[in-house]
Amino acid sequence: MTTSWRVEVLPRQTGLDSHGHDVLQTIREMGFAGVESVASSRLFVLDGPLDRPAVERIAAELLTDPLTERFELTGRDEAIRPATGGTSVEIHLKPGVMDPVAASTRLAIRDLGLEIDEVRTARRYVFSPGPDEPALRTIAAGVLANDCIEQIFVGARPVGPAPQTDPYKLELRHVPIRSLDDEALARLSRDGHLFLSVEEMRAIRDYYQRQGREPTDLELETLAQTWSEHCVHKTLRSRIVYRGAPMPNGDDPSGSDDPPGRTVEVCYENLLGDTFAAVTHKLARPWCISVFEDNAGIIEFDDEFGLAFKVETHNHPSAIEPYGGAATGIGGVVRDIIGCGLAAKPIANTDVFCFGPPDYPMDKLPRGVLHPRRVMKGVVSGVRDYGNRMGIPTVNGAVYFDERYLGNPLVYCGTLGLIPKTLAFKAARSGDLIVVVGGRTGRDGIHGATFSSAELTDSHADEFSHAVQIGNAITEKKMLDTILQARDHPDGCLYSDITDCGAGGLSSAVGETGQAIGAEVDLETVPLKYAGLRYDEIWISEAQERMVLAVPPANRDKILAIFAAEDVEATIIGRYTDVKRLTVRYEGTVVGQLEMAFLHEGIPKSTRTAEWSPIEATPATSAEPSRNRQGAEPELKRRLSHLNVASKEWVIRQYDHEVQGGSVVKPLVGPGDGPGDAAVIRPRLDSDRGVAIGCGLCPHVSDVDPYWMAVAAVDEALRNVICVGGDPERTAILDNSCWGRTDHPRQLGGLVRACQGAHDAAMTYGLPFISGKDSLNNEFAIDPADVKRLTDTLRAHLTDTGRIAIPQTLLISAIAIVDDVNRCVTIDLKRPTRPLVLVRCPVGVEGLATSHAVHRDVSRNIRSGAVSAAHDVSDGGLLVAAAEMCIASGLGATISLDAVDPPDAVWAEDTCTYLLELAEPDVPLVWLSGDLARHATPIGHVQQTPRLKVTRDAETLIDLPIDELAGVWRSPLAW
Repeated sequence: MTTSWRVEVLPRQTGLDSHGHDVLQTIREMGFAGVESVASSRLFVLDGPLDRPAVERIAAELLTDPLTERFELTGRDEAIRPATGGTSVEIHLKPGVMDPVAASTRLAIRDLGLEIDEVRTARRYVFSPGPDEPALRTIAAGVLANDCIEQIFVGARPVGPAPQTDPYKLELRHVPIRSLDDEALARLSRDGHLFLSVEEMRAIRDYYQRQGREPTDLELETLAQTWSEHCVHKTLRSRIVYRGAPMPNGDDPSGSDDPPGRTVEVCYENLLGDTFAAVTHKLARPWCISVFEDNAGIIEFDDEFGLAFKVETHNHPSAIEPYGGAATGIGGVVRDIIGCGLAAKPIANTDVFCFGPPDYPMDKLPRGVLHPRRVMKGVVSGVRDYGNRMGIPTVNGAVYFDERYLGNPLVYCGTLGLIPKTLAFKAARSGDLIVVVGGRTGRDGIHGATFSSAELTDSHADEFSHAVQIGNAITEKKMLDTILQARDHPDGCLYSDITDCGAGGLSSAVGETGQAIGAEVDLETVPLKYAGLRYDEIWISEAQERMVLAVPPANRDKILAIFAAEDVEATIIGRYTDVKRLTVRYEGTVVGQLEMAFLHEGIPKSTRTAEWSPIEATPATSAEPSRNRQGAEPELKRRLSHLNVASKEWVIRQYDHEVQGGSVVKPLVGPGDGPGDAAVIRPRLDSDRGVAIGCGLCPHVSDVDPYWMAVAAVDEALRNVICVGGDPERTAILDNSCWGRTDHPRQLGGLVRACQGAHDAAMTYGLPFISGKDSLNNEFAIDPADVKRLTDTLRAHLTDTGRIAIPQTLLISAIAIVDDVNRCVTIDLKRPTRPLVLVRCPVGVEGLATSHAVHRDVSRNIRSGAVSAAHDVSDGGLLVAAAEMCIASGLGATISLDAVDPPDAVWAEDTCTYLLELAEPDVPLVWLSGDLARHATPIGHVQQTPRLKVTRDAETLIDLPIDELAGVWRSPLAW
């Protein structure tokens, strides 16, 4: 007989309830007072033919840690333990939301030999003293639950089986479009969550007029997914006419000395092709194996293997459900690596986050926006759990804060993979079977691609709750392991093509792999998480942990046996054809049929107008000059404690950066755990050859000019990998542009300038782009009633249409070959008396070529052993860099600024600036070759005494103990 049981898992002692303590601290920090304690517990609801002894066995053997936890059981008709001395609230997932813990528990119960129908999980909190119900609901909604995916129950939810979903009965639906005018087309696009322009809707209407029929809903959804900004990058591929201030590069015939106010007009036929891709094609590096044509870019690592690298964004989902959005962001980019070539093995993860300040006033938060502290904790936890559970080290990243990220946090997730060079290319063939592998399909993630192509509003958490994806890292790990078995089968790779089932779900995965040949799919064969999904929902769902493979029929049994042996679900859902048409059926009825040519090439190419002119602005990190001790010491402390400089150890410590055993240079370096410039790993443990991974991110510079923001990001990424021993001649980069609404000419103008700046810097430095990703429309529409409650700073940044637009943000990620990891260098000072040398180049286009030579020379000296510690001078300037080197080592430094001109340059965040410790105390400057010698200045030496002492003209400006500087640096995010 089927019955329901409730298992509550509680800490044995109050002191062991770390989660409850964290909740109490969080609600106090966010302004909720009157609660003295919070007790937390985990809930499991078990449905099945189970008696009490069986449930006790499950609770004791699977659900509790006997040393730290205990459990209580409640049957369906039994009273639930009341909250003693307080008030309880329970948080349950909404129906249809994926529950990975429940799925793993169900499998484990079956492994015990017990029958189980369903497992559900929840959380319980007891607040003492108990606030009234309105206050409790406010706390629960603000701290404990996300209304997008969870339900709040004050008291206890009764024990009972979950409601069942009725099976779906086919009802083919058509969408009248052939007679619609522009206004009606625009309304259909918005109401249907298609997010296509009127011009694109016209193209679809005209296509169906030629077909002589109306589209099915599935066909319209397929076009919307395939033509979304997220999937096709139509803005960057558009024809753009730029009008505005001249570009400060040598290719601009107007030159860089034009009088103020002069404007030029430049036409880009394809912004992506004319900038990022153009660099790669012009440089034509022979070690670039596959670029701009797969799920990731591939460069040569050694004679046998290549490195696949990709960085993705998952911004909008993370704004409304931070944990799930970020977890599926890292899960998605891992699948990009698995789906690159014939599958690369993920060997390292990176993450870069941009948030609103975690101390943003709660009472100034606009409706529809989660508090930045909650967003940050959720995002970090999501990336942590997914990467750690998959056994992939997270080795590099950055965190940046600005109030303008309040409504649109940026979540960049990257993965590096290792792939045999012989498996770098793929192609489905007619007759191959379409096999979907991994997780089952549900409603989570529907409209994810189109949703990511729109701006956010205060209603999106409700309107797009279905776009939130909940990941299951264990499922993806099992899928990865079995795919690699199939790839490395003794008979050769058992599949001819592979791609991830990400944005757009099956519609994109099958549509892309079958683009050149054709495909037909039977949707009723797709494994579902639960009954009731319509055919169109099955087709476009972005439910996680799924890959699509093209399998030759002769390999069918062998590959299915591999998946079955590891309990990985693999299902044949169709086949590839040779008719260049996509046909989708449900129970024998054709529910969609599209010509591949129209699906992939029918999107109209638009001409867009971009405008940009300079405005007076001050970068966010600028400060008044401090030329005496009364000003310099507080200024150094202010900069060290700035959120964009302060230690990110709270984030870093949550990641496993040692798993797989290849970590060489870690995120924190030296005995003092200072901030490493870049990570270094050994992809092959039988070789000392390595790869450095770094990034560059300078959003504040875009307030002055996005062109220079891009130059600074490229330069910083390059310096970071050089500082640890990377070879600039074997360095490749990726671009990730996150922007506001590019239908605004000035926003688009900023994007054009950033693309051109990145092109110019990369071209000069000889750095090919191998992949990239953009995320546009990162704006939040403020309810007019909320404008007055914003901070003065944020209100001043509102656009003329009442939106918060993110800073124009370009992330540049770099990977560089390290010939010998034993010669890597870190930022921590190594030995007293060794000289410290400042390397600083001119700023500006005229200095880019010189900078290239200096970067090359710095690298040569680092890799030769002449430099024992190196640090790029970026956020905070020279003295911050010196302080970080001291913090990392525990040693001190004496620095003279007599030769640093102008005096305020000590705070400058210039490009091409390094602080180096030479390996020998008596090394003369002759070791500094060519251009480097002209730009290198001896400024001091390392000292045993742990103090940073800075002088100018015999006057002491700074004399502070390293422990004090370290405390200032660590305290802002010491959570």
